[in-house]
Amino acid sequence: MAPQIKSDHLKEKKGEHPSLIAQVGGQENLELSTTGESAWIEVIHKMDSVYADLIESQVELEKKNVELEDAQKFISSVLSSMTDVLIVCDTYGKIQQVNAALEHLTGYKERSLIGRHLEYIFAIDQKKFASKMSEQLLAKEHIDDYEMSVVDVDNHNVPLSMNCSLRFDYKGKVVGIVLIGRPIGELRRAYEKLDQAHHTLREAQQQLIFSEKMAALGRLVAGVAHELNNPISFVFGNMHALKTYGVKITQYLKAVDGDLDDGQLDRLRQELNIDRILDDILPLVDGTLEGAERVSDIVQELRQFSSSQENAAEQFMLRPMVETAVNWVLSSAPRKPNVSLNCCADLEVFARKGYVHQIIINLMQNALDALCDKRTPKISIDCKCGDEQIIISISDNGTGISEQDLSHIFEPFYTTKDIGQGTGLGLYVSYNMAEELGGDLIGGNNLDDGAVFSLCLPIVVPKGENDQ
Repeated sequence: MAPQIKSDHLKEKKGEHPSLIAQVGGQENLELSTTGESAWIEVIHKMDSVYADLIESQVELEKKNVELEDAQKFISSVLSSMTDVLIVCDTYGKIQQVNAALEHLTGYKERSLIGRHLEYIFAIDQKKFASKMSEQLLAKEHIDDYEMSVVDVDNHNVPLSMNCSLRFDYKGKVVGIVLIGRPIGELRRAYEKLDQAHHTLREAQQQLIFSEKMAALGRLVAGVAHELNNPISFVFGNMHALKTYGVKITQYLKAVDGDLDDGQLDRLRQELNIDRILDDILPLVDGTLEGAERVSDIVQELRQFSSSQENAAEQFMLRPMVETAVNWVLSSAPRKPNVSLNCCADLEVFARKGYVHQIIINLMQNALDALCDKRTPKISIDCKCGDEQIIISISDNGTGISEQDLSHIFEPFYTTKDIGQGTGLGLYVSYNMAEELGGDLIGGNNLDDGAVFSLCLPIVVPKGENDQ
């Protein structure tokens, strides 16, 4: 061994005592043995650490592999469940993957399409577009709702509404194209169903408006009867007076045609008050005509209000229409509030008169219902004309609207009234009619007390007036 040789060498060279040399050699051998064991222990520790790291890496790798398999299964299930056609290809237009929807639509299996160019499954007149799709996408990055036709195994064209976009890798580099399409026939059926649903909704909305009209008309019957009674009574009174005057004038004219002298005619003229009749007859006729016209107007307004047909926009004076609506509501009210109307007499509006009339009636009825427990009920109506719109505000001094109810007041069938006293459609119908008029209906609370609703109508100039 090396220590022995070294000891012998030292003994021969220096002439030292053999026992001393042996003692020194034993100590060195012991030190070398101790150092070797420490090195081996350290190596074993390192191997254990590396082995533990390998096991941990293996466990982590297996976990990631399971996650990757789950993700792959999830993506495959999503692709197979898609009803839209999916085609994935590289930047050269070669197909890399398709989904089950395309297989079902064309009859081709995925394995027979992979590696083929897009031109293979598109109609003849669109092969040129398919061949240059990569160039167009690089310029646009996406193509939306482009009608293309794929060819099935029986060589029949199947039209699709196709959306195309670029596919990028994790570095943002373009690596391919993704095409998603839906059969045109399916889209048309979906559009037809949507159109039918919209038509049904419109009919239901119109029916709600008509139902609310009838409900409002039931409440206003007494008021309308009162409105009709005044001019009709006036007409009846005038007609009785005119009948009496007619008898006297007829008697006098017969006397003129008779053999009476001038003195007798003068006395008869005075007895019959012919001069007073002549002064009074024309005003009576004018008053009768005015009453008859008022009856005609009320009947016309009532027909427009109760009609289920949409009326065309027309030019009308706002104040008389507001007064009519207010009178209709108040005439049937058991308790009359103090109503103040601030509206210019010459303010004109171009809109659907029936709609505006019904909205004001609904707002007046709501204000009246809110004042049922008020000792001194008050309703204020203000009509203001701005640069772009006319605002009709109806406010009351009732209890107002709570914050909880404020966000729901225009929802259908939402009401805070007791069962049987409200349908919850008045404000909803009024809001929709305001939108159809091109305006808006806003509800809120007064600064002092009570609620306020404002009907905002756009200022519209009738056709033909712009040319003047």
